[in-house]
Amino acid sequence: MFFKRRPKSPTELSDEELLVRYRLEGVVADLGVLYERHMALVFAVCRKYLRPDEDAQDAVMQLFEKLIDTLRRHEVANFPAWLQATARNHCLMILRARQRAGPDGALVLHFPDAADMESSGVLHQAGDATEDEELTEARLQALEHALADLPEGQRRCLELFYLEKKCYRDIADLTGFDLGLVKSHLQNGKRNLKRYLDSAPNAAR
Repeated sequence: MFFKRRPKSPTELSDEELLVRYRLEGVVADLGVLYERHMALVFAVCRKYLRPDEDAQDAVMQLFEKLIDTLRRHEVANFPAWLQATARNHCLMILRARQRAGPDGALVLHFPDAADMESSGVLHQAGDATEDEELTEARLQALEHALADLPEGQRRCLELFYLEKKCYRDIADLTGFDLGLVKSHLQNGKRNLKRYLDSAPNAAR
């Protein structure tokens, strides 16, 4: 007599297996197990940038809610590294929104597209995981100045692509640029932004 093999429980699956199964079946419990494994890492990242701890905890939960949709649509090769980069970028966007809104303004949260996280390092002060991750006021100001100094087309395309997670076609529709020009603005904008940040006196401190 043949017995049907019992399906593995979520806790028995690797990160990669959970991601694949979640993308295919969309069972949030699978994503919950995956996220719970790395919750301490995500909270540690958020806590570096956000105070008090309640703000960091809110950021962790909001990020999880966003991933429910994002991870159904995109493949992620190295989940821990991707999640850490996503959390850092998420916190940076919160701080930039606070700076724009002022002390009494409401926070407006933006998330980069999952498929483009690895190429969005320029919005993390052109830094990588081995560099100091402490976000300083000087770095925030350097980023704001760098974005403001870009040509209008480049700045707008970067903000739409990375901060509002718009695809090329959406950006073309919103700006009136053709697809070739959208890609050109993104490529040139990233290059100019990195060059500005690399040369800014306080950006690397």
